[in-house]
Amino acid sequence: MEYVNFGKAGVQVSRLALGLGFRGQPDEAEAQRVIEHAIDSGINLIDCANIYALMDDRAKNGLSEIVLGRAIKKRRDNVVITSKVAGPMTPGPNGEGLSRYHIMREVEKSLKRIDTDHIDIYLVHRFDELTPLEETIRALDDLVRAGKVCYVGCCNYAAWQVCKALWIADRLNAAPYMCVQNLYNLLNRQPEGEMFALVRDMGLGMMAFSPLAVGLFSGTYSPDRPAPAQSLWATRFQQEFPRMTQDDSAQVISTVKQLADELGKTPAQLALAWVLSHPEITVAITGGDTIEHLDDNIGAVGWTLEDSIREQLDSVSASFVGHPKGSV
Repeated sequence: MEYVNFGKAGVQVSRLALGLGFRGQPDEAEAQRVIEHAIDSGINLIDCANIYALMDDRAKNGLSEIVLGRAIKKRRDNVVITSKVAGPMTPGPNGEGLSRYHIMREVEKSLKRIDTDHIDIYLVHRFDELTPLEETIRALDDLVRAGKVCYVGCCNYAAWQVCKALWIADRLNAAPYMCVQNLYNLLNRQPEGEMFALVRDMGLGMMAFSPLAVGLFSGTYSPDRPAPAQSLWATRFQQEFPRMTQDDSAQVISTVKQLADELGKTPAQLALAWVLSHPEITVAITGGDTIEHLDDNIGAVGWTLEDSIREQLDSVSASFVGHPKGSV
């Protein structure tokens, strides 16, 4: 495994993080084994959120944090963990968002579920248009000063929102966002515009989520065949599958498979290696639900993507720089 500094911060993290969405994993014990296997394999960054649960079951919000706590109980000092706040956790008008009220309540619940005294990187899960950024930044800074959080960052922000948050933190002498987490893959290259430039200029760490486009680059799916029975794209995303695997998308998916075969790699390894080949990307988040998926994804690190292969992938996916294909 390769390790790098997380942006300008001193903490070092693995190039691959394990995401705990567990959309296709129904078993708690197996999910715990996946986390433990990831750590044993050298992954030291585990990405969680208070709304995550096995099978994406929002009726069980917080379950992924509980499983995470079990997995790291005897190795807390060997991992860097994230969790997130903003998503809907309880009914009522204050059940979500980035108010001081909601942040202070939910961080305590996350700490209890994970069974830890601090969260290494606490991320706001989205931009909250109903709460002043000053209120959010001050609340997060108080958590840092109290030792309940080491670093703070944001997810799903536009570049201008990140810039505004950094300016406010500087004006308030508060802990700034040290990283961003955004969707980035061969079918969604939107961050290459303003976000990449901001990351370079400000020295931010950047986490890429859904680097395999919810598994479209896993090798399981083919544009010329229906999605395999019981797979995510045959069940939960059934209506979107035809749109996501036609025209330019079909060409990208087919090209990844062809080039991977030529290189002796799997499609997942090549798609991940392409994401990691961008210097702006600190970490790619693998969403492997099983140990087999995880081991496949780990094969994306430890080798260098040749310029000629990178150029072919850049070319075939060029249309998705300014026009991403959906939210995968």
